[in-house]
Amino acid sequence: MKIKYSIVIHGGAGAIPKNVPEKDKKIYLDALEHILKFGNDLLSSGRTALDTAELVVRRFEDSPLFNAGKGAVFNSEGRNELDASVMDGRDRSCGAVTCVTRIKNPVTLARIVMEKSSHILLNGQGAETFAKENGMKFVRSSYFFTQKRYDQWLKLKEKNQTALDHSSGLTNSAKGTVGCVVKDSYGDLAAATSTGGMTNKKYGRIGDTPIIGAGNFADNSTCAVSCTGTGEEFMRTVAAYEIHALIKYKKLNLQQALDHFTSTVLKADTGGLIAVDRKGNHAYSFNSKGMYRGAADSNGFFEVKIWE
Repeated sequence: MKIKYSIVIHGGAGAIPKNVPEKDKKIYLDALEHILKFGNDLLSSGRTALDTAELVVRRFEDSPLFNAGKGAVFNSEGRNELDASVMDGRDRSCGAVTCVTRIKNPVTLARIVMEKSSHILLNGQGAETFAKENGMKFVRSSYFFTQKRYDQWLKLKEKNQTALDHSSGLTNSAKGTVGCVVKDSYGDLAAATSTGGMTNKKYGRIGDTPIIGAGNFADNSTCAVSCTGTGEEFMRTVAAYEIHALIKYKKLNLQQALDHFTSTVLKADTGGLIAVDRKGNHAYSFNSKGMYRGAADSNGFFEVKIWE
């Protein structure tokens, strides 16, 4: 049966232990289910792929459970520096921001960069000046604070280490970038990704999330992709674009492309990817122990998972 629309989400990948308390597991599965249903309902009501991807990632950014927006990890200076990007598969329009510290929803600012500037990637203070010029909502830095993330930072700061893990309970060793890829009922694709980066990262460190072709990519002729994991690895391998290339030039199907990439290109326990193709097929693949993820489509498919 033809797939009219489909959506895939992720909330991070890593060495997520299976022996966690059921109540903790349920908290994350319920959050994924709620966010996925929200996105699926948008698509069923006729919203575009770009709108849906942005609004779904906003929901992730507003949740303290995930490492994006509220609940983002702390850098080496004890601050939250946020990155995000969006891409429209219709014409490869894209926008991104990095190292912003006072923007409630960085993914929305990334879209404004795409639609209201001649640039693709804006950084730090410049990005926030642009946000102010475009009437975006600012928040105090305290808005992003969560005790769990702060305690994690203090432990790593004392050891002078950095980490991609959330280091407690269900999120042990989870890479916390969030993302959404969509095919809408008009046949268009879009991708959106957002993150707080790694705990105790060097001030100004930029990972793959705001780098088009590395952590985020969409092209109507092939697929939309969002990545989560060790950012430097996804940049080195140009991961999101590579999936597009495997489909376009090597003629692999979506799942084959993702599995080939995670098994032969990515280093072990690097993370994973989610994707949707131009026909609405969805796929995810990861080489870590688990990945928070979910998918739904117009034919009634609906699932959220953490492990295999």
